[in-house]
Amino acid sequence: MTTAQKIAEIEAEMMRTQKNKATSYHLGLLKAKLAKLKREMIDSSSKKGGGTQEGFEVSKSGDSRIGMIGFPSVGKSTLLTKLTGVFSKIAAYEFTTLTCIPGVLQHKGAKIQLLDLPGIIEGAKDGKGRGKQVIAVARTCNLILIVLDATRPMVHKKIIERELEGFGIRLNKQPPQIEFKKRDKGGITISRTHDAPRLDDETIKAILREYKINNCDINFKCDATDEDLIDIIEGNRKYIPCLYVMNKIDDITLEELNVLDKIPHYVPISAFLEWNLDELVERIWDYLDLIRIYTKPKGLEPDYNAPVILQRKFSTITDFCNKLHKNMIKDFRYALVWGASVKYNPQKVGKDHQLLDEDVVQIVKKI
Repeated sequence: MTTAQKIAEIEAEMMRTQKNKATSYHLGLLKAKLAKLKREMIDSSSKKGGGTQEGFEVSKSGDSRIGMIGFPSVGKSTLLTKLTGVFSKIAAYEFTTLTCIPGVLQHKGAKIQLLDLPGIIEGAKDGKGRGKQVIAVARTCNLILIVLDATRPMVHKKIIERELEGFGIRLNKQPPQIEFKKRDKGGITISRTHDAPRLDDETIKAILREYKINNCDINFKCDATDEDLIDIIEGNRKYIPCLYVMNKIDDITLEELNVLDKIPHYVPISAFLEWNLDELVERIWDYLDLIRIYTKPKGLEPDYNAPVILQRKFSTITDFCNKLHKNMIKDFRYALVWGASVKYNPQKVGKDHQLLDEDVVQIVKKI
């Protein structure tokens, strides 16, 4: 029996099994087996050379990377052209784009790489079409835009989410607060600093045994599920923010648009007519969570035309120095900062100081 057949067999059994407290142990075990088989399939395909193909090896550039994913002919190529000026082949039939086409979106001084990926098809995570290459590129992105055709069924949204989920991508989620550490001996120690009624000790131990883990410390700081535990054990999950770009709204009624308004993380647009593209760009900026830091050479005015772009979660003085030059931190003495992150303007700070958007920084080096 092939790996794909084993996966299909387990998925069929999970569909047949009712979800309740009595079956939680069995379902947890099935999910662990399924996760292992999917990892084996992905790893084996990569070793055979299926992980990269011509047109997909696009080097990462700019301050951030965005991947556009969707079914064929939903308007990704038109959107790339409108946002970046890069021409991507467009036609009124499916599968026009066959390779990964990059463009650069410039906004608030940031250079954001925007990738037009080939249309995804159902079964991508299992190697159908070029779907696996598409999803592999998506794992390297800081933001995913799932582009949907507003005139087509919303089942397409669920299919794409399932394909990305199967490849270890978690959309608009944070890593579960579970501390997990393997040991050489001592058995399995389970502790909880938060009630986790959805996961009992028996199920936890069964999942760990499926991974041949007999000695570890595990502490639950959230109400975790069996899937959360499996994600932590696998350790290769990507947690990526996502926007659902609903294209072709010029072809639907106002009543239909009001229904779409209930979808979380969504932006309605018409790429062809350039409707609401400014709102889309602003939402992209918000979801990337970038900040601008201005440099100030000694004795000169700050350079407001070329900000240094940092991710908010990596925005200390050390991160700022490393973005400018990898050796700058070696000569660092202190920094003078003007802006919202300090009480006084300027204020002398050290390398661990946390910067905020539109701060001005002057680095003072060792003599």
